[in-house]
Amino acid sequence: MGDSGWRVHVDPTRCIGAGICASYAPAHFVLVDGGLSRPVAERIDPADAVLDAAESCPMEAIVVSDAADGSRVAPEP
Repeated sequence: MGDSGWRVHVDPTRCIGAGICASYAPAHFVLVDGGLSRPVAERIDPADAVLDAAESCPMEAIVVSDAADGSRVAPEP
C-alpha cells in the first residue's frame, strides 16, 4: 500500500464500546476487551463505511488520517 490509503486509530481512553463502528463497518472494526473497539487493521484503503463509523462515534474515539501526510480525514474538526 505504500503511503497511500488511511490510518485508523481508536482511542481506548475515549471509547465507550457503543459498537456503532462495528455496525457501520464490520470489516474494519471489532469489539474486544469488554466491548471496546479496535481497528482490524491500522492501515486501510479508503472506505466510506469507515468515515461513517468515525463520524457516528458518540465519543469521537475514532480518528481516520491520511497515511501519506497525516492530515485528519474524519471526524471533521
